[in-house]
Amino acid sequence: MVDGREPEMETDYIKLSPNVREAVLYEKLRGDMVRCGLCERRCVIPPNGRGFCKTRMNIDGKLYTLIYGDLSAVESRPIEIKPFFHYWPGSTALTFSTWSCNLDCVWCQNWDLSKSPPDPSRSRHYTPEEVVAEALERGDEGLCSSFQEPTLLTDWNLTLFKMGSGKGLYCCYVSNGYMTLEALRLLRDAGMDGLKIDVKGDAETYLKYCGGVDVEKVWRNVREAKRMGFHVEVVNLVVTGVNDDEECLRWIVERHLKEAGPETPLHFTRYYPAYKFNNPPTSVKTLERAYELAKSSGVLYPYIGNVIGHRYSHTYCPNCGEALIKRLGYRIVRYRITEDNECPKCHYRINIRGRRVRKWRIVF
Repeated sequence: MVDGREPEMETDYIKLSPNVREAVLYEKLRGDMVRCGLCERRCVIPPNGRGFCKTRMNIDGKLYTLIYGDLSAVESRPIEIKPFFHYWPGSTALTFSTWSCNLDCVWCQNWDLSKSPPDPSRSRHYTPEEVVAEALERGDEGLCSSFQEPTLLTDWNLTLFKMGSGKGLYCCYVSNGYMTLEALRLLRDAGMDGLKIDVKGDAETYLKYCGGVDVEKVWRNVREAKRMGFHVEVVNLVVTGVNDDEECLRWIVERHLKEAGPETPLHFTRYYPAYKFNNPPTSVKTLERAYELAKSSGVLYPYIGNVIGHRYSHTYCPNCGEALIKRLGYRIVRYRITEDNECPKCHYRINIRGRRVRKWRIVF
């Protein structure tokens, strides 16, 4: 529900920060309580208290975001690293993050950001104008909120994405998928059209390892994002001894087909020990088994991630098997899809959003 309260003198100081703005999604309750409507935790927060994520605070019976423009990292990165394999292939996005998270995964790869609560008294404020100008100056094709959970930065991203999409930049999230539908609709209306969702595993995985949230809300958002017109890609970090058994992998494949459909890319990514979790890295054979299970079940574009140079990191035509996109790490080394997004051999239409960008292409 909530995670403690701030002293009243400190709340007066916090309100002076440019990174503190009244939140977009919340409702007022009795006794100056508020209910947050940003993510599906829907925290009920008392005066001077913060929600689970520690980025939203009840001040005088109103909910405020403490991270409006408080960015922890900003850099240009290839879109394939997200991973997005069917969204603006070959492009780069100005990628940025803030602090904290609304989940609590024990193997978090970006724990230095996701486990750090914001401190408005020490933060730097970025304006949307600054970030859009930076993306254009660097020659990036898009904007991507990533590294830690982007849902928490939604209040600021709504302004940024309206501005960025107006300048021709694509806008996307790399997310755990636990936002409310209200948040998802606001993001769509602001110009966001790309969403990569991490599915951690089955219900037991979320309960035991990720802070006890409801996996059904994640799959609902996969389904509804597709209906809203987002380009969606789903990623499953396959963690040794947690979600790498046949039953869990099969369940993920079946739910993916039901909620996302066969044309939505499904990535099985290799886990490495991080934060509080020290199980061995995922076996490549396990990842190959997951790929082959997905392929045989009807997923048209399965992938393996975090295994550089593996043949299952390439894109193949679902109809004739032709190798269409070959990748080395996060770079495209061969691209054979036509300008009309078709296989050059059999003319099968390939699910691609956005134009192909050549800056990362290497010709052998």
